Amino acid sequence: MQVWVGLGNPGPQYALNRHNVGFVALDTIAEVHRFGPVQKKFQGWVQEGRIGSERVILLKPATFMNESGRAVGEALRFFKLAPDTLTVFHDELDLAPFKVKVKTGGGTAGHNGLRSIDQHCGPDFRRVRIGIGHPGHKDRVTGHVLGNYAKAEGDDLVTMLGAIARGAEWLARGDDTRFMNDVALIQQG
Repeated sequence: MQVWVGLGNPGPQYALNRHNVGFVALDTIAEVHRFGPVQKKFQGWVQEGRIGSERVILLKPATFMNESGRAVGEALRFFKLAPDTLTVFHDELDLAPFKVKVKTGGGTAGHNGLRSIDQHCGPDFRRVRIGIGHPGHKDRVTGHVLGNYAKAEGDDLVTMLGAIARGAEWLARGDDTRFMNDVALIQQG
């Protein structure tokens, strides 16, 4: 079993924020792979299903970004799973918009959601880093991250989310390189 977490903030006012792209990625995966209904568990929203032959629990913490680790830690303890079964989908300032990279372990790069998960579960989890680009100056970071995607970005966002969902079976199998390659190929169209 694997636990896949999408990071975001709860509430309709945050729904289209760049910071919520982890939530949206999980929603797309759940829809494409026909996951079960949403349940309230582990201080968040959970859906269960299969991707290929793997059983996957999708979790969107309802704790706000800076407390995401509470929900994630609770889910891992409940299922008696180690951090190596955990995949976290999150926004990444240091990647160009709509680029997708996967890595295991590492620092938190100032991301409060990752920092919270690191505190509750340790650093050795897989991260699906979804590029949102850097606004150019550190004073503009908060507004950029908490800002909505522009209308002009809509097609690229939909293409990227579809590519993530279509490539999810490679992630479930642990083939991160094939996942990244397939996402990039789909995006190139």
